[in-house]
Amino acid sequence: MSDSYFYIIFAIRTNFKRQNMETWIIISIVVVLLFVWMISIYNNLVKLRNNRENAFANIDVQLKQRHDLIPQLVATVKGYADHEKEVFQRVTEARAAAMNATGINEKVQTENALTSALTGLRVSLEAYPELKANQNFLQLQNEISDIENKLAAVRRFFNSATRELNNAVQTFPSNILANMFGFHTEPMFDIPKDERATFDKAPEVKF
Repeated sequence: MSDSYFYIIFAIRTNFKRQNMETWIIISIVVVLLFVWMISIYNNLVKLRNNRENAFANIDVQLKQRHDLIPQLVATVKGYADHEKEVFQRVTEARAAAMNATGINEKVQTENALTSALTGLRVSLEAYPELKANQNFLQLQNEISDIENKLAAVRRFFNSATRELNNAVQTFPSNILANMFGFHTEPMFDIPKDERATFDKAPEVKF
């Protein structure tokens, strides 16, 4: 065989190896970029989840204070509205469920139920104007109003953090990694109608 034949074979092999090397380099770059992208998406999901948990920590303080005041409120108004037993029982049971709740999501659900029960109590007490002469009731009303006003602010912050996490979990392409790593949409706090009407203002709560 002539030297030209071996040269052609050598050139073909060299070119094939070069093409293989270029292909592997491209594949490696794509894999690295994909890995970096996955890390970035995952870290963002973790950050959003941590933001939600941190936001709830601020809410938890106010919720515990509200739990402490509810028995005093019920005891104070019972003498004026003794036949509202179903309303009082609903509030008491909702408070017990909220205090026994574990985990953020369970607490959110039980606190939503407690807020609804307190709203029912507030509506019922409107039929008893003589309560306004009770100094103990007025003091409790002011304390609970202060707590609810603080809750309004931190609740909106928590809902905002939850909404950001839920958007990331539901939208492409981050929803792919969310499903892979067990991220789910999370519940938000219910916003009372009076608070929705003045969303940028903390509501004034009166019993």
